[in-house]
Amino acid sequence: MPYTEGNAKNGAKLFKTRCAQCHTVDAAGANKVGPKLHGIFGRQSGKVEGFQYTEANQKKGVVWTEDTLFDYLENPKKYIPGTKMAFAGFKKPKDRNDVIAYLKESC
Repeated sequence: MPYTEGNAKNGAKLFKTRCAQCHTVDAAGANKVGPKLHGIFGRQSGKVEGFQYTEANQKKGVVWTEDTLFDYLENPKKYIPGTKMAFAGFKKPKDRNDVIAYLKESC
């Protein structure tokens, strides 16, 4: 099932409770436990300057789009075996769509 337009307002709430402890979205944001997400769309995995990625993330070579993020956010460890991202994923497609809609507005 591919990405479909989500609700950015709901996505903001999900991001704040499930993602913001490890990631930032603003242009001046810093890397935290996870890389900053500003500019994620169209960027290749493992390419944020100043963030130390696992070899798995560097070698995956995925370009982040709505559809690749939709698949990744369901189960990051399954999508990129060897990633250090501890997040278990958003199992509900609606939640993934909403978070991606928020990222599209914020990044």
